[in-house]
Amino acid sequence: MSLAALPLVAQQGTAPAAAPAASDQPPVPQLKQSPEKKLQSFEPAADEEYQLGAGDEISLDFPGRPELSRKYIVGPDGRITLPIAGPMTVANLTRAGAAKAIVDALSSDYTNLTVTVNIDKYGSNRVTVLGNVQHPGVFYFDNTPTLLDAVSRGGLQSTPSNKDGLPDRVMIYRGNDQVLEVDLRTLLRSGSAMADIRLRRNDIVFIPSQADQFVTVLGEVRNPGAIPLTPESTLPSVLAQAGGLGEGATTPNITIIQKSLNTSRVIPWKQLMTPTGVAEVRLQPGDVIVVPRSGFYKVTYFMQRLSPITSLLTLGTLAGLP
Repeated sequence: MSLAALPLVAQQGTAPAAAPAASDQPPVPQLKQSPEKKLQSFEPAADEEYQLGAGDEISLDFPGRPELSRKYIVGPDGRITLPIAGPMTVANLTRAGAAKAIVDALSSDYTNLTVTVNIDKYGSNRVTVLGNVQHPGVFYFDNTPTLLDAVSRGGLQSTPSNKDGLPDRVMIYRGNDQVLEVDLRTLLRSGSAMADIRLRRNDIVFIPSQADQFVTVLGEVRNPGAIPLTPESTLPSVLAQAGGLGEGATTPNITIIQKSLNTSRVIPWKQLMTPTGVAEVRLQPGDVIVVPRSGFYKVTYFMQRLSPITSLLTLGTLAGLP
């Protein structure tokens, strides 16, 4: 996925006004400042138990049943293959949950069975670091990864204007519907613990350069994320760069959140099929383009899915939140 910078900044206590919508168009979602609890919901709990995932290397220890004790690698399908019981899914289970599932799977052949699940190597606990770093790539962590862990693994890229290489902002992409902008330099200077926000596996951390201009495409597209914005960019070309519509989107209404203009607007898909409709849409750096799932275009749906975008963007303002 090609990533460039995404300068999203939510104004505290304000919301962009929605452009007038035609009577046959659904209401436009509004940007709103969220309380601190929504920021905290973006990161996993400090005591959250690790869940197994594809690539993890585990060992099973059966007291009194050494013939069952062995090592496994969780497959891409999230399964391991037990003797007698055969394949079973352990992905997304904690060690205790996996132990119970394994005992249950073998209960028809063994009685009074217990098992201890140990993780020998964390192969699924990975974060991708891209952008203005020395060593972009995928990094694996034995513990809960944090933002500063990921940034340091990528390596800071110094420039004449930024000699320490510390980025002013960092983007965190999660799945196809969440993006968080962290004002990293400000948070570090203020001593805020949120500068080292905890990450989840498969998060993408993008460190933009100051010159990057881009928009973000989220929702039902094949490759959600940041798309470079050029003078030739149009809404159809940006959607094409995002891989086109996903299976869950069929000729949808598309929402464009334009922070620079303090507006949100809905563009019917059929309007994009006309030269006039394309010309009417002028993309601006920092725009967020959302392709909803068919049949789910509701304000409640968007507010649920867009809350990390609209609520968690200016972490440096947290000190002023009630």
